[in-house]
Amino acid sequence: MKNRLLISAVALALIQIGFLSWIIGSRAMILRNGQEVLLKVEPVDPRDLLRGDYVRLGYEASSVPAKLIVNRDVEASAAADGPIHVRLKKGEDGFWHPVAAALGAGFANAPGEDEVDVLGTTSSGWAQDEEAVLHVDYGIGRFYLPEGEGKAIERDMRVRSFGILAAVDRDGTLQIKALKDGDTTLFSEPLY
Repeated sequence: MKNRLLISAVALALIQIGFLSWIIGSRAMILRNGQEVLLKVEPVDPRDLLRGDYVRLGYEASSVPAKLIVNRDVEASAAADGPIHVRLKKGEDGFWHPVAAALGAGFANAPGEDEVDVLGTTSSGWAQDEEAVLHVDYGIGRFYLPEGEGKAIERDMRVRSFGILAAVDRDGTLQIKALKDGDTTLFSEPLY
């Protein structure tokens, strides 16, 4: 009885360690091998009492005009509360901007040169109105900073152009690689 309990406890511990390693490893894989995109950001809030300083970020690609949606049929509008694929194109300013979006399963065609498809979720609904804006969450809305850095960076973001260098996996998942002030990298995320 004791041996069976011990074996069960060890097996459970190994499963938990394996699961945590898989989460960390998949994030590191995106950061190491994903296509890099530079997204222009705007600050929202600088601190979290439990986790320290951070910058809460909003992106141009977080507000997608409905006129960019390529699959505007009835089935797609029903999928407006769920996954959305946003096609970004590299602009002359170095930042990547939304040029198209597809609700649900994504685009029927592959992205072109200097384009990448990123995956987000929307819960803003859509009533087939071309003037509507869908709010998209990519899961990269916060960047944690060393203690005491949040307020100064938030203040600077209001007067200068900041960006997030992000890595994009083949399935469109984004991970933050670095916070940039113009061409200067302020903070980089470690792989592990």
